[in-house]
Amino acid sequence: MAIVGYARVSTTDQNTAVQIDQLKAAGVTDDHLFQDRLSGLDNGRPKLAEALRFVRKGDTLVVTKVDRLARSAAHLHQIVEDLDKRGVGFRVLNDPSLDTTKPHGKLMFGVLASIAEFETALRKERQMEGIAKAKARGDHLGRPKTVTQEIEQRVRDMRAEGASLRAIAAAVGYSTATVQSVLKEKQPQRQ
Repeated sequence: MAIVGYARVSTTDQNTAVQIDQLKAAGVTDDHLFQDRLSGLDNGRPKLAEALRFVRKGDTLVVTKVDRLARSAAHLHQIVEDLDKRGVGFRVLNDPSLDTTKPHGKLMFGVLASIAEFETALRKERQMEGIAKAKARGDHLGRPKTVTQEIEQRVRDMRAEGASLRAIAAAVGYSTATVQSVLKEKQPQRQ
């Protein structure tokens, strides 16, 4: 049953010394200490990934503050849920209520999980409202259109002359799927 520590600072000119001192005071040894010098928003934190692979059933992963580990409540819940499934405890030194090795800590993470789920639902709701407003304004959603009106007209003209999809695609420099999409679209009405 090892105590595994993780420390992180956002930039190379910051120092993990204070975090490391606290982790060592909590029982973390040098061979069970992992540290990154990357932003918390960075998905590719190699030492965090290594620490999460390193921990085993009965171990406890320890951080000094919760923001050293996770980018959001949802991310924290994801990490802690994975640790819990593997029988690994989690503890935050500067917040004793966040300790999954104790019943009240598990309760706290249940509350955090609910908050994370609520955050996700709110974010999705706001996104859908934004999409609806953009559609109502007539804004184009998705990737920008790369086929110009001149190319569209050329595609239609070539097809009207009996050219095959492959021949049209080769002539305009687009895939046959793009040519098919152009041909399926309604032609703009002239006024």
